[in-house]
Amino acid sequence: MAVYAIGDIQGCYDPFARLLDKLRFDPAQDRLWLVGDLVNRGPQSAKVLRLARELGESVIAVLGNHDLYLLMVAAGFTRRGKDDTLDDVLKAKDRDVLLDWLVRRPLVHREDRYLVVHAGVPPAWSAHEAVDRGREVSEMLRSKRSQEFLLKLQGDQPRQWDPRLTGWDRLRFIVNALTRMRFCLPDGELALRAKGPPSRAPVGTLPWFKVPYRACWDHTVVCGHWSALGLHREDGVIALDTGCVWGGALTAIRLEDGVLFQIPG
Repeated sequence: MAVYAIGDIQGCYDPFARLLDKLRFDPAQDRLWLVGDLVNRGPQSAKVLRLARELGESVIAVLGNHDLYLLMVAAGFTRRGKDDTLDDVLKAKDRDVLLDWLVRRPLVHREDRYLVVHAGVPPAWSAHEAVDRGREVSEMLRSKRSQEFLLKLQGDQPRQWDPRLTGWDRLRFIVNALTRMRFCLPDGELALRAKGPPSRAPVGTLPWFKVPYRACWDHTVVCGHWSALGLHREDGVIALDTGCVWGGALTAIRLEDGVLFQIPG
């Protein structure tokens, strides 16, 4: 059995299918960890969701910011981006099946000494706390208040974690940290508007995984989200977003031996 982690697919069905062929992926024996952003900006989001769903229990997919954006739009969020490509999902005959599958994905997956998330883990959170915080959001997404929650989700505030946070502010911080974070201040405050490479970090900030007091050092975080960072491996972090949707590659790593596999976008 092999476990493979794959970076942001973002509607790029053909590279995804070709990468699975290159891996000789066998859903009866192998496991697949998808680090989120299965949809949007690429041309075939619905086909990506169908394939991931059809692979059944062999797939663990965590939610990324674009996946949540799809759920927001489906819930009635009207301020759509000019470059979104979600209509093939929203107009699909199996729309409800695909959205129901997506909304049941976790924000954090913990297995052995790995944490799978889309963007990263706030420095103050242990692995256990990250799982618990992600579960709070998942419970809301699957509740009768999910539509209200999705319509309250947009925004950058609050930027600093406080365990006393409640309500929408608490859930919004959790979502932003797990699905949008790249840079933060040394005290863990999120700097959500910065999107460039680490060499262009805003003054006073650093990549979230460079904060020296990270509470989850005993786990390796497997993530994506940051195409300007690209493929990045160091102690405690494996980042896999190599910009497939921007003409880069779709990247997989076999966890047991660290071997990389790539398909051009």
